[in-house]
Amino acid sequence: MTDVAFHLHVGDRAAYACRLLRKAYLKGARLLVLTDSEELDRLDRALWLMAPGEFVPHARESDSPWLLRYSPILMATQEVGGFPANVLVNLGAAPPSLPGRFDRVIEIVGNGTDDRQMARERWKYYKAAGFEPHAHDLAQGAEH
Repeated sequence: MTDVAFHLHVGDRAAYACRLLRKAYLKGARLLVLTDSEELDRLDRALWLMAPGEFVPHARESDSPWLLRYSPILMATQEVGGFPANVLVNLGAAPPSLPGRFDRVIEIVGNGTDDRQMARERWKYYKAAGFEPHAHDLAQGAEH
């Protein structure tokens, strides 16, 4: 069963995503990151500017097929078929169409009212689809 986790009250979503992606990459995960184009640019830049020795290899959906095949992380504005990801990191507004194809789905939720409201809708979507999401509240340091 797919593990669905909501990481709530994330202050700097790009910085948090960079740390999360690096940790998952070092554990051997293949990740698909979904977000809008503006945040994708910000996240791409942040990954390139990580401290020396902490670089996280990644590709964007517009990169060459060769690079996509060998990259452990694909960042995209929409779901990409054929990329063998076992973890989905969602920074976007919409839930994935087939969350069950991943071992883990991680929803990164910021502090903004709109971000929290969209997260509530995604939570309901997962529940209706038969998943049992859980929350990691960074503001409280607790899991719900």
